[in-house]
Amino acid sequence: MRRLWMSLLLVPLIAMAIPTAALASPSAPAAATRTLQAGMKGSAVKTLQRRLAALKYYPGSIDGQLGTSTLEAVWAFQEVQGLPGHDYVSSAMQQALAHPRAPKVLDRGAGANRIEVNLGIEVLVLYRGNKIQLISHISSGGGYYYCSPGGGCGYAVTPAGNFKTLVFMPGWVQVPLGEMYNPVFFIGTAFAIHGETYVPLAPVSHGCVRIPMDVAAFFYKLVRIPGEPVIIRR
Repeated sequence: MRRLWMSLLLVPLIAMAIPTAALASPSAPAAATRTLQAGMKGSAVKTLQRRLAALKYYPGSIDGQLGTSTLEAVWAFQEVQGLPGHDYVSSAMQQALAHPRAPKVLDRGAGANRIEVNLGIEVLVLYRGNKIQLISHISSGGGYYYCSPGGGCGYAVTPAGNFKTLVFMPGWVQVPLGEMYNPVFFIGTAFAIHGETYVPLAPVSHGCVRIPMDVAAFFYKLVRIPGEPVIIRR
């Protein structure tokens, strides 16, 4: 499964920046009026991708295919707009694309460059100079009770508070509860923002902040490590 995901997510990246497709002008037109569904292809999907990219969501390559990367960007947009999470673009989302609202700022005083994680809507926002650089769907702690193979039991909760990035580990990193892809740790080597092949429309992690694999492929290049403020709120 992991090899399959990795083969699908090998899209060109530009070092230290979001891929060019995600830097389109925010004045791009809104998505087509007809409903778009996962798996669809064509110019209407390409228009949707350009609009999401202009708003700093990451839809992957602007290729006219509504695949995994674009769907995850659709989820993030729906979460920020307060829309139900669906595997398609509804008429309500089409309207919101024309007049979107920005994510709620959690702590402007934490610094002009910062990472904000809103657990209430399952979204991560990266700021540069107080301007949005990236908005991503996440999956945080699922709230269930679990026991670690290494010993100790507890509830799967993502801690809220103000933290800072500590260390980055490249590739797949083995930890007691499984594996993390390109983790950026913010509490010891226990809690991280990391890539995962399963980032559903629900909080399911043990407490880390899961981000889509394609976003994790370049996210660490966009942040200062160590020292980038990580703001987490419920």
